[in-house]
Amino acid sequence: MTKPKIIGLTGSIGMGKSTVAAMFAEAGIPVFDADAEVRAMQGAGGELVPAIEAAFPGSTGAHGVDRDRLGHQVFADKEALHRLEAIVHPAVAAKRAAFLEAHHDKRAVVFDIPLLFERGGHESVDTIVVVSAPEAVQRARVLARPGMTEQKFDHIFGLQLHDTEKRARADHVIDTGTSLAETARQVAALIASF
Repeated sequence: MTKPKIIGLTGSIGMGKSTVAAMFAEAGIPVFDADAEVRAMQGAGGELVPAIEAAFPGSTGAHGVDRDRLGHQVFADKEALHRLEAIVHPAVAAKRAAFLEAHHDKRAVVFDIPLLFERGGHESVDTIVVVSAPEAVQRARVLARPGMTEQKFDHIFGLQLHDTEKRARADHVIDTGTSLAETARQVAALIASF
């Protein structure tokens, strides 16, 4: 039995990774969105809510995990962040395995994983696609998001491997610092090469 080619899609915050993931999906390549899975498991009735509340009292409510309250508990505490990751990462890995099983007959699938390099996920994919844009474009995109501040951006930026390093380790780079049409052309050309 053949298995699909696993494309690891990554890119730092604000680089346009979600846009590129949507382009893969529109082309018929199934996409596993790690962030969306986490949001679902942490939402109202989500399977991770009880464990997160037990580990971080007061971080959940009727709508599931309160990201702001949880963020205040783990924002500057590496040990707390590791405890949270120990709850979340195995659950995401199980969802990813189920996704791969469900799409075992496809020629390719995309694993959309923001921290692909930072968490070692690059070792379990066949090819790595990094979505990249100039730093000024990245900063402007992120700071335009509701509730984003310079401090939050700088903290997130500091947790992620620098874009230069990601590009150096990529098998393919998609430039999103250009028009949507040009980005789509790059994605289509990449898909055609598989």
